[in-house]
Amino acid sequence: MPQKPQSPGCHLTKTPTRDFTATTFVVRNRRTLLLWHNKIQAWLPPGGHINANELPETAALREVREETGLEVELLGAQQRWGDVRVLHTPICILLEDITPGHQHIDLIYFARNTGGQPQINPREAAAFRWFDCRDLEADEIAEDIRRLGNQAIEMVNHQQD
Repeated sequence: MPQKPQSPGCHLTKTPTRDFTATTFVVRNRRTLLLWHNKIQAWLPPGGHINANELPETAALREVREETGLEVELLGAQQRWGDVRVLHTPICILLEDITPGHQHIDLIYFARNTGGQPQINPREAAAFRWFDCRDLEADEIAEDIRRLGNQAIEMVNHQQD
């Protein structure tokens, strides 16, 4: 029996679902704070999904507060241009493959710790640790975390000089 030709759409790949997230590298004393993430089982900075109608910078601050109890200051000055508010610009935006067919568009921020000690949310993380540039070279640290952690330490330190 002859094969029925496939429709042209059969060879198209499905567009993945995508969520917007915000991640913040918090720096204190030339070290960045990473959490041992319960679900992912890896060292990661605080971060999570941006809620509907939430500004990305608000999500970044909220996630740090929820996951660590810390209050932080994002790098970059807030400005107003007349009636227009200029939001904090992310350091970069990553496209991360989370599961097959699902991605995160992750807005990355750097921040300085304005005081206090981390209080881990046990639903999110099992531990926390302040990593310096040497610590970030460990094999257990993902390449993107290593690069961004080092960049955060350098930028925060440079702004404090």
